Amino acid sequence: MNALTVHLVAGAADVLAQTPSTPSGPEFGKASPIGLVVILALLAGVVLLVRSMNKKLKNLPETFEPEHPEPDQEVDEGTDRGAIHGGAGKTEPPKPTDTPPNLQK
Repeated sequence: MNALTVHLVAGAADVLAQTPSTPSGPEFGKASPIGLVVILALLAGVVLLVRSMNKKLKNLPETFEPEHPEPDQEVDEGTDRGAIHGGAGKTEPPKPTDTPPNLQK
């Protein structure tokens, strides 16, 4: 059974490795028109998607800032966690509380 498998694989490799010297036959050249149609259909789809997206983007407002932010500011009061409070002119970064292990003596 092992010899039969080797023979089949070798025969398949010989058939697949053969290349005709000149392309010919009833199936030669039929993929080109179908490929052209597929590429043109994809190109038309891309053009339609770009036009649609441009229409959507033109309808967006210039800015998303609210016209009257007062109610939002009342709710957000005191939630600015990234701000540094105190020390008006102090710009140096905070010092670490723990010494890294490689610097400990």
